[in-house]
Amino acid sequence: MLSKNKEYVVDIVDIGQGGVGIGKYEGFTVFVEGGLIQDKVKVRINKSKKNYAVGDIVEIIEKSPMEDVEPNCPHFGDCGGCSYQTMSYENQLKLKEDMVKGILDNAIKGDYQFEGILGSPVQWGYRNKMEFSFGDEFKDGPLALGMHKKNSFHDIVTVDNCKIVDRDYNIILRCVLDYCAKKELPFYHKLRHEGYVRHLLVRRTTKTKELLVALVTTSDAEMEKKADLMSLVEEIKALDLSAKLCGVIHIINDGLADVVQSDETRVLYGQEYVYEELLGLKFKISVFSFFQTNSLGAEVLYSKAREYIGETKDKLIFDLYSGTGTIAQILAPVAKKVVGVEIIEEAVEAAKVNASLNNLDNCEFIAGDVLKVIDDLQDKPDLIVLDPPRDGINPKALQKIIDFGVDRMVYISCKPTSLARDLEMLQEQGYKVVKAAAIDQFPNTNHVETVCLLSKLHEAKH
Repeated sequence: MLSKNKEYVVDIVDIGQGGVGIGKYEGFTVFVEGGLIQDKVKVRINKSKKNYAVGDIVEIIEKSPMEDVEPNCPHFGDCGGCSYQTMSYENQLKLKEDMVKGILDNAIKGDYQFEGILGSPVQWGYRNKMEFSFGDEFKDGPLALGMHKKNSFHDIVTVDNCKIVDRDYNIILRCVLDYCAKKELPFYHKLRHEGYVRHLLVRRTTKTKELLVALVTTSDAEMEKKADLMSLVEEIKALDLSAKLCGVIHIINDGLADVVQSDETRVLYGQEYVYEELLGLKFKISVFSFFQTNSLGAEVLYSKAREYIGETKDKLIFDLYSGTGTIAQILAPVAKKVVGVEIIEEAVEAAKVNASLNNLDNCEFIAGDVLKVIDDLQDKPDLIVLDPPRDGINPKALQKIIDFGVDRMVYISCKPTSLARDLEMLQEQGYKVVKAAAIDQFPNTNHVETVCLLSKLHEAKH
């Protein structure tokens, strides 16, 4: 057992879920945030248990040979995102592939085909949505707008040269920050629950090149008068942007939680939605719509899922945890019917609108918790697609899904350890993993998606 607050030299030997370094000190396991395989690091222990410890890096003694490039972003190190920038993209993919394969190999019984990892078509400028926070760079420092500083709940790094977004984001961020600083608008203080400006949301579509800007503030009437948001709109409209500005929105949020939500939404200019295209389909996206944040990467992900789903002619498909119905609509043109179930009502309404946009009349979208809705479904599926939240599927819901007895399931996961846990139950009850692939939708970060094809044991030979 290691002593809390003491420092130890640790060798990083593996990477766990979420990119946490798994280190060893004289055979004892130490989990190290930000540690890479073959790093030798000095670590200060902040949690010590009988079988493991958790620590923070104090000093990098020997860099991993995987760190073979200089970071592309000037905010690297300060900003809490994009921790893999010091690795070439080839090394990033290898690390993620090995991590997913390691987790699946431990979870899957018998032989299966691991198809490796598919990279994102673009490594930089890929995000189609960003949420920036207002705050200060340090206590009582100048107004900042951007991302949380690494390992800090309060301090904000102004990321006006961020590399995982298009240049338009950086131009808009700088314009809004300068305007708010000039007007001396106070940021919303999370502990004191006072202030005015809270967040800036920007959506920029990849295929259609449309922009949506939303400023989130409290309902402070005096500050609103001082802010004169219509003059900010004029400044945004005058910017030299490469995408078409479709709308500027004012969202009022007086909630205490540090999340973006709306008590009231006002359209200051244009409209409150944009359109994006994915695999030939059109999607209407509002500020709060859930949509894959890497449009080109999503096409790779959904193409692989569609490949795994295979023959769909005359088949009835359940798309569970369907979000805005992207997968359902990709499958609908070649299926008898697709039924999507999603707990977030707004996402279901968006799915219905998008299905109408794409002239699809064989999609049905139901709002509700899969665990409860599944009992009332009249249709019997021929195959099921699962795309659950990060934590995976409620075991009771998974049992009900298994009870349908379909020959094929495709499981899309954004957290390999949740997938591994659910695979255990699926395999116990007669499903075999046929093949799996990792998909990188988030270059320069530790996140990775996994697609898995399961077959009932009597179908496994196919």
